[in-house]
Amino acid sequence: MKFDSLGLRAELLRAVDAQGFTTATPVQEKSIPVILQGRDIMASAQTGTGKTAAFSLPMLHQLSQKPSQGNAVRALILTPTRELAAQVQENIRDLGQYLPLKSAVVFGGVNINPQITKLRRGVDLLVATPGRLIDLMQRQCVNLGRIEYLVLDEADRMLDMGFLPAIERILKAVPAKRQTLLFSATFSREITQLAHRFLNNPERVETAAPNSTVDAIAQQAIQVDQARKRELLSWMIGHHNWRQVLIFTRTKHGANRLAKQLGTDGLPAAAIHGNKSQGARTKALADFKAGRVRALVATDIAARGLDIEQLPHVVNYEIPEVPEDYVHRIGRTGRAGREGLAVSMVAGSEHGKFEAIRKLVKVEIPTRVVEGYEPTEGLNHSTGGKRGGGGSRGNGGNGGRPSAGRGNSKRGGAGNGRPASASKRQSRQKRFRKAA
Repeated sequence: MKFDSLGLRAELLRAVDAQGFTTATPVQEKSIPVILQGRDIMASAQTGTGKTAAFSLPMLHQLSQKPSQGNAVRALILTPTRELAAQVQENIRDLGQYLPLKSAVVFGGVNINPQITKLRRGVDLLVATPGRLIDLMQRQCVNLGRIEYLVLDEADRMLDMGFLPAIERILKAVPAKRQTLLFSATFSREITQLAHRFLNNPERVETAAPNSTVDAIAQQAIQVDQARKRELLSWMIGHHNWRQVLIFTRTKHGANRLAKQLGTDGLPAAAIHGNKSQGARTKALADFKAGRVRALVATDIAARGLDIEQLPHVVNYEIPEVPEDYVHRIGRTGRAGREGLAVSMVAGSEHGKFEAIRKLVKVEIPTRVVEGYEPTEGLNHSTGGKRGGGGSRGNGGNGGRPSAGRGNSKRGGAGNGRPASASKRQSRQKRFRKAA
């Protein structure tokens, strides 16, 4: 369906055309008319299929029909991470460039004072991470009393990071009469419960099977011993002349170590994770996009919101504890219909975790062995227990130590059969919120 048949304002069609798009994606085609009708929506779509424009375009259309109300925020978009917040605000700015509407983004890790100044001048659309927004609310620097639209973007990740109490607090501060739009790459029982609590008879939009992956992404798995992963990764990048590859590890320490080791191998690399300052994260991403860095090593949390045009390669250096994270990881490539390659390096200790991923995504993922790197490790069929990153200190893993990390959560298929204690879950979620 063409954008000009969706009933959007001419200014928005002009902005969409300037971005080089004429045809709406399935999630945009299904969501925009529902939102324009004033309905709440609960939408699931694969990562990289245009969810941001699906809620931004109809909001911009409706908000532009009425004048601004002083310095009160009229649309609030909540996102789990700084990078995603910045990306969403950039998209809103581009789509609304021909409209007299003002937008801003607020997140932690940077000076709060410029954000306060911008809010005092008046903002129509505000993109925020929950933690920084709560801080601004406590300082009485943001007026949420006239919110007309509330968007929960990447809602699954916000719940996974322990933001539910913050979301509940924010929802108490916004008007009960509002339009709420929930977007998530995956649907879980917790997401459905959240929708039942905070949405009013929402229209459910699904453009693909839950937890499915984009067809444009070629997926493959390589069996390799944990101790030889870094050696094989360096060989693959050099042998195939990969100029831009996003690599996922499970831990911040592992990301730092792997980036340093790749640099030693003559491959310019940088790490991005929650312990990095916002300036360092921004610089690493800019260097990666500009081609000054060939490999960007990231943790799951920091990678949310990374929208890198034509990113060709994603590597799962360590298999995620939570199978749903695989969907989000590989969704960094194959965006907007472009082709991409996702390679998973599977050690014997990670066999069970990867089988859980196969079961979740329900697609055939071919497995192969690279000559000269034949595995010798036995296969661990468990989906939990020790984290798959076990191995020597030189490979970016965690040295084989048992971990009370995300694999102990109650999310299906990722745990070790024993629910984590409440104190452990709270401690883990606190670390995740800080990383955002």
